[in-house]
Amino acid sequence: MAHVIIADECLMCGACESECPENAISEGDGYFVIDAELCQDCGSCVDVCPNEAIRPA
Repeated sequence: MAHVIIADECLMCGACESECPENAISEGDGYFVIDAELCQDCGSCVDVCPNEAIRPA
């Protein structure tokens, strides 16, 4: 299952975006979003999130 939820706890630090090998994370309107079709569920974004804001759907 793709990690498709970046919760309200997101600090907008950008660590997840630069870590994603599939470029599935992008900055949305005031928050980051994960493209579920591109996400390969590698977990890299989860590992670097300083606020545990990325969760499985």
